[in-house]
Amino acid sequence: MTTEPNFNPASTIPEPQSDTGPSTQKVTIGTRSSVLALVQTNEVEKALKQAWPDQHYAVHSMKTLGDRDKVTPLPEFNAKSLWTKDLEVLLLDGTLDMIVHSLKDMPTQLPQTLTLGAIPSRHDPRDALIISPRLSSTHTTLSSLPTGSLIGTSSVRRSAQLRRAYPHLRIADIRGNIDTRLAKLDAADSEFAALILAAAGLARIGREARITAYLSSREGGMLHAVGQGGLGVEVRVGDERVGRLVQGIVCERTMRACLAERSLMRTLEGGCSVPIGVETEWVGRKKGAGAAPGFRAGVGVGAKPAREYGADGKAVEEKREEDEEEETDELVMRAIVVSVDGTEAVEAEMTRRVTNREEADQLGWDIARVLVEKGADKILEKINLNRNIIEQQGEA
Repeated sequence: MTTEPNFNPASTIPEPQSDTGPSTQKVTIGTRSSVLALVQTNEVEKALKQAWPDQHYAVHSMKTLGDRDKVTPLPEFNAKSLWTKDLEVLLLDGTLDMIVHSLKDMPTQLPQTLTLGAIPSRHDPRDALIISPRLSSTHTTLSSLPTGSLIGTSSVRRSAQLRRAYPHLRIADIRGNIDTRLAKLDAADSEFAALILAAAGLARIGREARITAYLSSREGGMLHAVGQGGLGVEVRVGDERVGRLVQGIVCERTMRACLAERSLMRTLEGGCSVPIGVETEWVGRKKGAGAAPGFRAGVGVGAKPAREYGADGKAVEEKREEDEEEETDELVMRAIVVSVDGTEAVEAEMTRRVTNREEADQLGWDIARVLVEKGADKILEKINLNRNIIEQQGEA
């Protein structure tokens, strides 16, 4: 782990330059074979069909290493390409034209001949708390759960933040797809009091009703994973036809926010098994209202409720036009690095105008530098040292 991160602007994805349509050919989309992965891929396929209806699309699914091994805790794999490598082999040999990934599972360092071609509109990036039906009538937050309650998660990031904020709780690894984990929580003999899962995954497969509470820096003190809620479309470098295809489904603001997050992780040399949490949000300002010097309008995290209905389903008075907010080019970014046992942590927050992808990449690098100056490198060095010791003992 170096104490001075390296910034490489050339690694940033360039802005789209051409609206010229690609030639009509079959387009093969690769994905994992899990239910959630297929739902995500269908989401991308639908967007591609809307953008390029003359193309012919086919989905190729397969099980990756992470899908085949449902027993080993994720941190013990120590593999940044756990969910992606098997599919990348097929992309490199031309079997696939693109791969759809959960962006949070996609390494920030890709093979030299592959690139992140597109990020469509992002779903809610927050984590979600799902409390057991046995307790949900009397407990609705992590802080309210009884001392010693067992929380299930396979994420080192979530575990570390839980240990830091809720030392009265116990944490245990839980593997399997969403429905498998929910079944483990609901079982009559279950030891689990609650689970923490990605809100976007639950919503995508129709399990949103199981969410007890959404977690964020303001609610529950939990920052989400880099790229969480987003989808990454991986393509070959230099494949102009496919490159033009995927540019048609890019959400530029989502792209910039996620690139800032990925730049942070890449600079800190982190992966999905390192406790790095982030939160990015665009600043909102009332329409027609200019901001006074040094003033930043209120911002919100996650999905906003429908304007015409309240949480109880009753109609609410519509906002006046002058009360409505419009997004600006200012991006707020929060980040945290936590030791695995939760006893050490460093945090940082920045607000900056981000008008292109290069500025997004620079923001991620700058906030990583602040974290390093506060001691994040020392925390990450200890994590890597412990991992190396475990590996050496395993080889002995």
